Amino acid sequence: MNTNNTKINPIDGDMLPEYDFTVGIRGKHYQEYRQGHTVKIYQADGTTVVQHFTLEEGAIMLDPDVQRFFPDAAAVNHALRTLIHLIPHQNDGNSMGK
Repeated sequence: MNTNNTKINPIDGDMLPEYDFTVGIRGKHYQEYRQGHTVKIYQADGTTVVQHFTLEEGAIMLDPDVQRFFPDAAAVNHALRTLIHLIPHQNDGNSMGK
């Protein structure tokens, strides 16, 4: 409920009008973000908290067009396991876990 009489953007019904991204460039920082990013939080008391975020070991980031088809890890793993069985490989004694 909107109690502060601020007008909501009628186009999307959620965004406040002062947040105008019409001149923004989609994907401008995409590659850098995937490699890790730093967030600085400026506290009211004048201190700054700095946090660096990277993908965890073994984590991957799906491109948006691929992500539409694979909403979670189970869907990705199922698809990849199906593909793995189609790849000819030598029997080297290693077994693939499921």
